[in-house]
Amino acid sequence: MDGGWSSFAVNCCILEILFVDMMKAKDIISYMESLRDDEQRRVLMRFFKTGPGEYGYGDEFLGLKVPVTREVVALVVRDTSLAEVPQLLECRWHEVRLCGLLMLVWHFERLSTRRLATDGEAMRRRDELLTLYLTYGHRANNWDLVDMSAPKILGHWLMLPSALGGEDYKRQLMDELAASPCLWKQRMSMVCTWKTMQLGDASWCLRYAERHLHHPHDLMHKAVGWMLRELGKRVSMDLLRDFLAQHAHEMSRTTLRYAIEKMDEEERKTYLISS
Repeated sequence: MDGGWSSFAVNCCILEILFVDMMKAKDIISYMESLRDDEQRRVLMRFFKTGPGEYGYGDEFLGLKVPVTREVVALVVRDTSLAEVPQLLECRWHEVRLCGLLMLVWHFERLSTRRLATDGEAMRRRDELLTLYLTYGHRANNWDLVDMSAPKILGHWLMLPSALGGEDYKRQLMDELAASPCLWKQRMSMVCTWKTMQLGDASWCLRYAERHLHHPHDLMHKAVGWMLRELGKRVSMDLLRDFLAQHAHEMSRTTLRYAIEKMDEEERKTYLISS
C-alpha cells in the first residue's frame, strides 16, 4: 500500500459498502491483508524482535501502524459478532490479533460505565469478555498486544463487581497469571494494574511488583518499573518510596531506573548510588 491516508480512506469507504451485513472474521482479515505495507512490515519485525532467539520470534506483521488498525476496529466492531473474535485472535498476523483485542476492549468499556457497573446483565457480559480474553491470552504474544488490552479489560474487571467471585477469586486468578509459564500472561498480571491505580487502588501493583521483582526477563523488569513509576505518579509517591526502601537493593537496574523516572534529579541520584 503506497497511497497513504487518502488511499486508506478510499478503502474504508469500499469496506463500508461491501459489508452491509454482519462482518465475518475472514472478511476483516482479507481487508487488513489488502492494506499490507512491506516496508513498514520490515521495520515492525525488527522493532518487535521477531528474529531467532528474540522474544517475538515467529511473530508476523502486515506492516500496519496502530492508528490504521484502530480505524479498522472503528469500522467493523459494531457489525461483528463476538463469536468472530477468536478467529481474529488465532490469526497469524500481529495486527489482526490487535484488532480482535481492541474489539474486546471496545465492548468491555461500554459495559463498564458508572451506570452499568452493578447492572446484572452488564456484569455477566463483562465476565464473558474477561473469560474470552484470558482463554486466548497466549495470543496476545507481544508486549504491545498485552499493554493495549490488559489494563482496560483485566485491570478494569478487578475494580468492578463480578459474578465469578469476589476478592479471593480475583487474587487467585491473578496469582495464576503471575505464575504462568507464559511470559505474556505474566506481563498481563503486572501491567493490568495501571488501571487499578488509575482508579486509586495500589494493592494490586504492590502485590505483583513484589512477585515479579526477580523475574529473569528484561520485558518484565520494564513492566515492573513502569507500574511502580505509575504508583508514585497516580497514587502516592510515599508508597513508592516505602516500596523502594524495602526492595531497591534487589531490583534490576532497569526496574529501578523506570521506577524513579518521575522523581527529581537529586532523589534519583540517591537511589542509583545506593543501590
